[in-house]
Amino acid sequence: MSLSWRHALSVWRRNATMYRRTWSWNILPNFFEPVLYLVSIGVGLGAYINTMGGTSYIEFLAPGLVCVAAMNGASFEVTYNIFVRMSYEKAYDAMLTTPIQPVDVVAGELLWSMTRSCIYGFSFALVVAAVGLAPFPHALWVLPVIPLTGLLFSAIGLAFTLRIGTIELYSFYFTLFLTPLFLFSSVFFPLEERLTESWLWVAECLPLLHPVRLARAAFHGTASAGLIWDVAYILGLSAVLLVYAARLMQRKLTQ
Repeated sequence: MSLSWRHALSVWRRNATMYRRTWSWNILPNFFEPVLYLVSIGVGLGAYINTMGGTSYIEFLAPGLVCVAAMNGASFEVTYNIFVRMSYEKAYDAMLTTPIQPVDVVAGELLWSMTRSCIYGFSFALVVAAVGLAPFPHALWVLPVIPLTGLLFSAIGLAFTLRIGTIELYSFYFTLFLTPLFLFSSVFFPLEERLTESWLWVAECLPLLHPVRLARAAFHGTASAGLIWDVAYILGLSAVLLVYAARLMQRKLTQ
């Protein structure tokens, strides 16, 4: 498989053109969900919690929800949207009548899902900054965390989408995978204060935990050598899943 970034950008540009027609409707659920959590839990529940992780509860909550916004932006793009383009619209079959190859499709879809992840993640980060929850200048380190989150969940979603055969299985993906990640990845409470040592090792397998840890370190200005593991986890798992996704796409579109 030989990747052409020019062809991959053509796939990206096609999706961007389609998105321009419906962006106002698409951005509402994915962007406002973490905003509602920030207001309802951060302000509402936070009124009953003095501190969490050494800060006010809403300040603890904000960096994790930035990653959730980025995760949502990528996840919805590489699940239902790609499945519809592949199985119902047959858009990829049409692309293969041009010089575009399956690996170019995967790369183009990856670029586009990361773009959507950045749209939601950066927009939510601006909201957080506007209400005074992003201490500058060290909070700016959250900016590279957003595309890393998009990369990770784009790779996970692509691999899942190209592996399943029916659209109904997405209910399992969102309910039994993304929702537990949302609840148990240090977004709402610090795992190290509630889990035993053995369970903390299990928690290290959770994909969302690593971007959340990076984002919280950026907001709190607490960089450490341990964060190298989080970056390595994101890049390593993404690389493995993208190679797997490229092979699945090659098989699906050439058989």
